[in-house]
Amino acid sequence: MSRIGNLPIGIPEGVTVEVSTDNLVKVKGKLGELEQQVAPVIKVEIKDNQAIFIRENEDKQTRAYHGLYRSLINNMVIGVSTGYEIKQELVGVGYKAEIKTNNVLQLGLGYTHPIYLQLPSEIDATAETPKRGNPIITLKSIDKQLVGQVAAKIRSFRPPEPYKGKGVKYVGEELRRKAGKTAAS
Repeated sequence: MSRIGNLPIGIPEGVTVEVSTDNLVKVKGKLGELEQQVAPVIKVEIKDNQAIFIRENEDKQTRAYHGLYRSLINNMVIGVSTGYEIKQELVGVGYKAEIKTNNVLQLGLGYTHPIYLQLPSEIDATAETPKRGNPIITLKSIDKQLVGQVAAKIRSFRPPEPYKGKGVKYVGEELRRKAGKTAAS
């Protein structure tokens, strides 16, 4: 029994959810439009400003799809109404971030060369360096999966290390720190 799949999705004001005959769900809101193809074993119904997901049988794969598609459509509804934002902090001496033309992110992460990352057009990125602070990269998008994937890619260039905490980390993330060597006496 999927507990997630049984929960209805409340559709907020200003958001429209349409289901076509071939199970293509389109969600439109003030921030944009997203669509998701749903497996044929899951039926999506719109009633009283709520999206309800009904599965045809009790197979293991069908039960897994039930919760999966409910979560994906819920993320789409939240994305087109409020959007998603991820902030990352570059901790380290001389670490830099800058947004170039054509949505290219240039990173200086202590390597001998700068790293260039072409960001998808669906993502709005800003890079700022507060006075006497670490550079912060802010990623905004209506697609939760895409913004998370890009943030993970940026983090993979220099993951935070456990001794000094240098690297790319999420703002507010608590790192497990290790004690370094101590002098022998």
